[in-house]
Amino acid sequence: MTLPRLILAFLMSASMVQAAEIHVPAGADNLKTAIAGASSGDVLILDPGTHTGTLVLDRPITLDGKGQATVDGNYQGSVITITGDDITLRGLNVIRSGNKNQDLDSGIKLVKGAHRALIENNTLNDNMHGIDVHGAVGTIARGNTIIGRRDLHMLARGNGFYVWNAPDTLIENNVVQYGRDGIFSNVSKKDIFRGNLFRDLRFAVHYMHTLDSEISGNVSIGNHLGYAVMFSNRVVVKDNLSLSDRDHGVMLNAANNSDIIGNLVRGGTRKCLFVYDANKNLIAGNRLEGCGIGIHFTAGSERNAVTGNAFIGNQNQVKYVGTRNIEWSLDGVGNYWSDLPAFDLNGDGRADSPFRPNDLMDHILWSQPAAALLVGSPAVQLIRWSQSSFPATLPGGVMDSHPMMAPLAIPVPPEYAAMEAEVADRWLKDTEDDADAEAITTH
Repeated sequence: MTLPRLILAFLMSASMVQAAEIHVPAGADNLKTAIAGASSGDVLILDPGTHTGTLVLDRPITLDGKGQATVDGNYQGSVITITGDDITLRGLNVIRSGNKNQDLDSGIKLVKGAHRALIENNTLNDNMHGIDVHGAVGTIARGNTIIGRRDLHMLARGNGFYVWNAPDTLIENNVVQYGRDGIFSNVSKKDIFRGNLFRDLRFAVHYMHTLDSEISGNVSIGNHLGYAVMFSNRVVVKDNLSLSDRDHGVMLNAANNSDIIGNLVRGGTRKCLFVYDANKNLIAGNRLEGCGIGIHFTAGSERNAVTGNAFIGNQNQVKYVGTRNIEWSLDGVGNYWSDLPAFDLNGDGRADSPFRPNDLMDHILWSQPAAALLVGSPAVQLIRWSQSSFPATLPGGVMDSHPMMAPLAIPVPPEYAAMEAEVADRWLKDTEDDADAEAITTH
């Protein structure tokens, strides 16, 4: 063994000898005293009961509450702040952070200079923000349950997770309910958010200025908006569910060079997919079902590939106002349209004729909503018949040259279908517009 390896082995063995498992009684400042005296590698086992918060952890130690210990911030600042490396928080009930949103008071806060923290199987209640990853690198947060504030206006609440300039953050298998956004990511990169459940929020996941990141396998139920990708590049949004969200299932606002693949949006949403000034994206294999508008393309969105999707039972399958012709098929694979009465005489799974989801009257209705009063009139019916008989009179718009004959299926696990059923008519009853997703395009 070489000398450097001998030195490393010695240091590791010395660290193991020094590490200890320390039981910390509840009450008073016992936990703060134990942290002050702990050595690197020590595991502090918190006895059942309430421990005083506003803690600062600056060295590699573990706090383990075994699911029975509470750390209480008494509404003063952040309950636990991590400033050092290789720190683990496990099995804690973290409650009552301060109320200052401008200070990002949080149940758990990780700051710049902290590396490789592990935050797992904790419960966080009654905090302004749940977990604030603020400049830390390599954080893993998994298996946590975050119940946000309900006593404030939605826009005044904190987020379940706030991720700011925190590369290589992994947030997986968490549950976030109430508060503002489930995960708000701003000016970050190379992060992965997967397998999380979001309920009763403004946005499930909200990207701002985020690069090279992934949102996958998440479930959004009964939120104002599912997945908002804004001013971001090279992100992947795949295999997510948006069930009975209010405004949009997925929104792309100035999002470029991204993949939107295999997502299901269904259930009363105003727009399944809203694409606003978003370019060079792949939109493939998504099922967009039961929305007011299946997909809304606007603000000059260009060079997007739309293929292999299913548009099922939307009041308007596509809203696109423009004079250019846009092809929505790729390499001979188009999309499925539930309102297309088509034939497939050669049995190749593709319709025998192209499909245009919009006509001249659609364009008139979108630009002049008052014209809706004439929809059932003979003149409108004559215009629509003429365009179907003479395609050359159709305006520019979406063309699917290779429509699919059968829709793809994206199953919903029974437990999520039950949650969806609970909120299916929520937006018919709730008329309070406290988180307008349309306004967010100017965020």
